[in-house]
Amino acid sequence: MATTDLVHAPAIGSRRRPPPLREWLAPAIPGNPLLSWLGPILVTLFAGYLRFDGLGTPKSVVFDETYYAKDALALLKFGWEHNTVKDADKLLIADQHANIWTDGPSFVAHPPFGKWMIAIGEWMFGATPFGWRFMPALAGTLSVLILCRVARRMTGSTMLGCAAGLLLAVDGLAFVTSRAALLDIFVMFWVLAGFACLVNDRDRSRRALAEKIERGDASIYGPFLAHGWRWGGGICLGLACATKWTGVFYVAAFGLMVVLWDYGARRAAGVRAPFTGTVLLEAGPAFVQIVVAGLLAYLATWWGWIFKPGAWGRGEASGHVLWRPFEAMPDLWRHHKQILDFHTGLDDKHPYQSWPWDWPVLRRPVAFFYTEPKNACGGAARCSREILGIGTPALWWGALAALIAVALIWVMLRDWRAGAILVGFLAGWLTWFPSAFAERTMFLFYATPLIPFMVLAVVLVLGYLMGPATASFAGAHAARPGESAHYDDTPEDASTLPGYGLGGAHTAVHPGPPPPGAGMRRLVGAAAAGAFLLVVLANFAYFHPILSAQTIPYDDWHERIWFGSWV
Repeated sequence: MATTDLVHAPAIGSRRRPPPLREWLAPAIPGNPLLSWLGPILVTLFAGYLRFDGLGTPKSVVFDETYYAKDALALLKFGWEHNTVKDADKLLIADQHANIWTDGPSFVAHPPFGKWMIAIGEWMFGATPFGWRFMPALAGTLSVLILCRVARRMTGSTMLGCAAGLLLAVDGLAFVTSRAALLDIFVMFWVLAGFACLVNDRDRSRRALAEKIERGDASIYGPFLAHGWRWGGGICLGLACATKWTGVFYVAAFGLMVVLWDYGARRAAGVRAPFTGTVLLEAGPAFVQIVVAGLLAYLATWWGWIFKPGAWGRGEASGHVLWRPFEAMPDLWRHHKQILDFHTGLDDKHPYQSWPWDWPVLRRPVAFFYTEPKNACGGAARCSREILGIGTPALWWGALAALIAVALIWVMLRDWRAGAILVGFLAGWLTWFPSAFAERTMFLFYATPLIPFMVLAVVLVLGYLMGPATASFAGAHAARPGESAHYDDTPEDASTLPGYGLGGAHTAVHPGPPPPGAGMRRLVGAAAAGAFLLVVLANFAYFHPILSAQTIPYDDWHERIWFGSWV
């Protein structure tokens, strides 16, 4: 990070020995290892309580559960999606062998992996509301833990990491999609897991790069690096695609991002031909680790369709099981073309549809469930019970301002974290615009995968407001505004500076006296951050009754419907 608030120059004429290259490229994140896990685990337990409390209510399908809960059950029974009887919505099926099937396979609009995840809950707890919502709730809960850890890694602060997890835990849309058998929460989970793997790989590979260069184990192009965590990132992103095809945009965006990270690291490390080294030693392996590994993970999730005959478009299946994957590929290709045609031609009007530019301002949420039970809320003449798919307004509107600030941070300071957050947000938002111009039907909950990156934007801005806990000396001279601080004999690249230390950690290895006003800045920044968290918590608590199908007087429900477009 390049900002004069985070560096302090020594006396004029003094010189300091620069730190080892590995500390410059990827400094260790300070802090107590126990607390770095204890805090996120406590936040995750809180998120789990919110998501699992009353998970089986309402005791019926809500919104698109009518498709995915039954498709998941069919996967358990047949290995592929099967037609069900029309009145299956009214059944609380006690076991997966209930007679709800009609003849023939069902055409589906999405790959099977998200439905396989829902099926795990139905296998464990039966085809009941709790059973088909169990895995979404678990994925939503674990997403909080992942975000805590990745935010801590990006900021160097356990406090900010826990703040990120807490904000995700109390976002209304993340909460609602974690408690319904829909697919978008799984897309969010696997995209976030993939992003976490890539951020972890960034730190580890930069440290390995520096160590090899210090040992002299490199040519003019730099050394070859294994990038072990990148394989995990590719598999996770492949599973996101296997849930919904929107994951492919993250594959493309993150693939380009990591190659740029590799180039920046080689340039900062003083490699004499960083661009050529990146092309020869990084780009090809990155394609294999992210695209090829992701593709193999994607294909693996179609195993039921491939190996069990009878599915939609499957055709005849060979008697030789090992030959079936090769035999199925032409049919699978044609089936994918049918799915693509369905999505490109989907323009049916829906009362709750909205456009991508509506999503950040929450113009049109989705009513997942609404009833008006009789005589169910004391003496009130009219009662309401709703599940409204809407983000916590204080968080979303605050995140909109934070994203603008993050864009400015990236433009002015080339902070890699700001760039990564923008890539994650824009990959899941701007890519919907062409479909919107074609008037494809879409909904607010399609924005669920954006929420972690909105939270990261908020946390990064809060970290900048607070500044580091202790100022540190980061070079032989202080940086001027818009310039990065660097050692005289250390290769400098503003886009690759680690920038740890927001909200808690040192940014370098040479501490110095704090600059004037640092204590007041931290006090004011911490107060602003705490106030924002309290506002978001209070806002979520206020909306919680209409997010969780609680029965309340109609007037109380109506008070929470702030705009006419929310009905």
